Amino acid sequence: MESVNFSPANLSSTGSNYLNALVDSAVALETKDTSLASFIPAVNNLTSDLFRTKSKNEEIKLELAKLEKNLTATLVLEKCLREDLKKAELHLSTERAKVDNRLQNMDFLKAKSEEFRCGIRAAEEKLSARGMDTSLSHQSLVALSEKLAELKRQTIPLKKKLESYLDLMPNPSLAQVKIEEAKRELDTIEAELTKKVDMMQL
Repeated sequence: MESVNFSPANLSSTGSNYLNALVDSAVALETKDTSLASFIPAVNNLTSDLFRTKSKNEEIKLELAKLEKNLTATLVLEKCLREDLKKAELHLSTERAKVDNRLQNMDFLKAKSEEFRCGIRAAEEKLSARGMDTSLSHQSLVALSEKLAELKRQTIPLKKKLESYLDLMPNPSLAQVKIEEAKRELDTIEAELTKKVDMMQL
């Protein structure tokens, strides 16, 4: 420019704008000068960087989509787990109420059992003071009742055996007498037990 006596100040406004754009582009592209040989590789490098950036952006978009999908599935799973937890807490609360109710009933039954036991013991002491026969105590009556049940169980095969004798032709009246004796013996035992139970209730 010195040889031809030319300076940027001599450029028109449009030319000055073009020159400034050219200089700004060279600075942005980091070229060593403003020649075409410097601009073309720089533009190609910039284009390659642009494609790499776009490709990276696509990868990031895909990764974000995958993360969003996983996040949605996680949120759905969390909602299901919360609902299951609420159901489990409700079920646990119901079961706890049932257990508490059973424990209360058990405590009530224990208290009543102890109350009955004390009442029986007090009644036995009163009757003992009045000269009651020890055979009429609660334990004796329970043992007697068990013995009676055992006797009844033992008489079942005897009754069946006696019934078979009734079908025999020789001397059926004698077999009938034996049956009546067995019945009377059983009736006597039952009457005695009933009498003792009645006396205990008095």
